[in-house]
Amino acid sequence: MNNTSELHGEQRLAHFPVSIFSTVMGLTGLAIAWQKAHTALNAPAFVWQGIASFASLLFLSLLLIYGVKVLRYPGAVGAEWKHPVRVNFFPTISICLLLLGIVWLETAPSLSMLLWAAGTLIHLAFTFAILSSWMYHTHYDIKHANPAWFIPVVGNLFVPICGVQFATPELAWFFFSIGMIFWIVLMTIVFYRIFFHEPIPPRLLPTLFILLAPPAVGFIAYGVLVPQLDGFGRVLYYTALFLTLLLGSNVLRFVRGGFFLSAWAYSFPLAAMTIASFAMAKRSGLDFFHWIAAILLTIVSLIVVVLIAKTLAAVQRRAICVPE
Repeated sequence: MNNTSELHGEQRLAHFPVSIFSTVMGLTGLAIAWQKAHTALNAPAFVWQGIASFASLLFLSLLLIYGVKVLRYPGAVGAEWKHPVRVNFFPTISICLLLLGIVWLETAPSLSMLLWAAGTLIHLAFTFAILSSWMYHTHYDIKHANPAWFIPVVGNLFVPICGVQFATPELAWFFFSIGMIFWIVLMTIVFYRIFFHEPIPPRLLPTLFILLAPPAVGFIAYGVLVPQLDGFGRVLYYTALFLTLLLGSNVLRFVRGGFFLSAWAYSFPLAAMTIASFAMAKRSGLDFFHWIAAILLTIVSLIVVVLIAKTLAAVQRRAICVPE
């Protein structure tokens, strides 16, 4: 019996998905949102500190487990890397490092710098590798295009957010430029696929919320590089706000879709939009955006609680880490 359990455990490890790091992205994004709420609305500091601590421990745990998978099942890791959809989730690892660097910037600047440096280098490597695979591909098709394709290259927008604290602004502009230009390119491709080809499969439907992340994160990063609120900043924020309203108006479609691990794609983009709204309130001086931020913070907090509960229930049912 024990041997059978161990065998099943080993098989489940082989199917441990790299996309599971999106849970850390969602939790860290929520922690940063509550951190901004602490500053803007006097929300209790222990909330963001508790969430950030939990996210940090979860990241270390997942990294250890996936590291064991790399050692024991390199073929399974290689299959994920060659998969036209799953490959885009590898950079969630480096994005987690960048996000953890952001959330711990004020309380642990030395740790933040190490996390930022590691995340920046690793993400740049992922960007080169995945973009090269797109350019010289032999197995990609338009049906594979989905919002998860934003992750590898648009993820560069995270670098400037605390990068200006640790390096020259020119480096921050370098990464910002990569993220902005490829957001436009990939947005065109993804919308072409959505409009003129078969619908996105139900399992990947939550990834539509990733559409919010580039303009929201872009607005946050741009605000670090250009402190005054200008026309381009407004375009970024209001694009993100429109996409939030558009997807929110179709909420029943997402509710009916059931739960998959990909549902964690709801969490970070909404958290990013919450953070962007706090930034918009500060830069515009209008309390209206504080109301938007507070409403979004409530929504994303409830969504994360539901996602945690459903994820734990799926783990108990052994519905995660199984062949798809």
